[in-house]
Amino acid sequence: MADTARDGGDAFVDEVEPTVTIGEYIEGIEAEELEADLVLGGDDGKECTYAGGYLKRQAVFSCLTCVPDGVAGVCTACSLACHDGHEIVELWTKRKFRCDCGNSKFSGHLCKLCPEKDSENPENCYNHNFKGSYCTCGRPYPDPEAKEQVEMIQCCICEDWFHEDHIGLNSIEEIPRDEEGEPLYEDFICHKCSPVCYFLKLYPETIWASGKQNLASQTDTNDSTVMEGVPSDHANIKEHENGALDHMGGEKTSMENGFTKDIVVPEKANFGDSSGNNCKLGTDVNTMPSVTEKNMPFFMSKGWRDTLCRCETCTNFYAQRGIAYLVDKEDSIEEYEKIAKQKREKKLEQQEGAETNFLNSLNHVQKIEILSGINDMKNEFQSFLESFDSSKPVTSEDIRSVFENLAKKKKQRLS
Repeated sequence: MADTARDGGDAFVDEVEPTVTIGEYIEGIEAEELEADLVLGGDDGKECTYAGGYLKRQAVFSCLTCVPDGVAGVCTACSLACHDGHEIVELWTKRKFRCDCGNSKFSGHLCKLCPEKDSENPENCYNHNFKGSYCTCGRPYPDPEAKEQVEMIQCCICEDWFHEDHIGLNSIEEIPRDEEGEPLYEDFICHKCSPVCYFLKLYPETIWASGKQNLASQTDTNDSTVMEGVPSDHANIKEHENGALDHMGGEKTSMENGFTKDIVVPEKANFGDSSGNNCKLGTDVNTMPSVTEKNMPFFMSKGWRDTLCRCETCTNFYAQRGIAYLVDKEDSIEEYEKIAKQKREKKLEQQEGAETNFLNSLNHVQKIEILSGINDMKNEFQSFLESFDSSKPVTSEDIRSVFENLAKKKKQRLS
């Protein structure tokens, strides 16, 4: 508890610690449960996901106790049933991953939930996150050497996590946020992956996340080249070497072998047409020039994936570059969390139905007894909180006293 100085620091007065009502406490618990469900995708952690094959997206964990070099991942259920008490790294979600628990990487230790597995899952991908390190700096999270833990953001392409000041920006103020500091972007593409997605420069500026104010690109007086116009947090965007799309039908520039080369948005582009083999871009995306200049991160607006062309040429282009998942709706975190919420709502409905069925199975006397018990517990806890000295810790003896008083009240009521 913090102290506040008074009268020149000779005297101190204790600040009143914040208190919460039972209702607020329950709301806090429900919020934590919802957050856990969103991370786990609604997985109840009872069955190994191996039988489902390479899932489009699932929560994955790395066990450094069993596989110290971090080249294996396990599902939620296996992290609980097979690796309880081990050194576990929580990786949040990974795409196209199959549970490794008990395969050849685990030195003969079989999975308790699904012992019959192939020796390896060749399509799984592993990065340094599986070893417990993140970002370009390779630091762990939480970082034991950090004075305070800095929030990181995940690239939707490589799925690595980055500190905001390690993504190649001049300032973290360039990250699109609202007035409250909340992110205005749906997806982040790191500076390492942005060259793979450079074709996005052919799309309208609506796919880029905007900052707090209206954004307008301008020429940097300190640089003779037209610099990148990916929206940032500033009122006026300083363009980088990558090039800029000012308006539909405008031009972008890129640096190729040290020379500026125009990237022209095709006049045939029709971003409202997504039917058949009609290309939204009106050009062969494969003819886009290669990029060799400084790489910058991309911040994508909500629903940007829906804008992507799905014609045969563009679809093959995505596949060749290993990013076909960008046009798969189920790949996005938004869809993953949407499904998790639906599973949670269904689970809560089932719980409420079970409770209702239980109450309906009771006779009148039994229902009254349960309601009386709930009321006694509510009053006893309220009385305890009102009389409890908040400067002291709650002990097991305090809790035992509460339940002893409840037992006495029940005995008096039934006598």
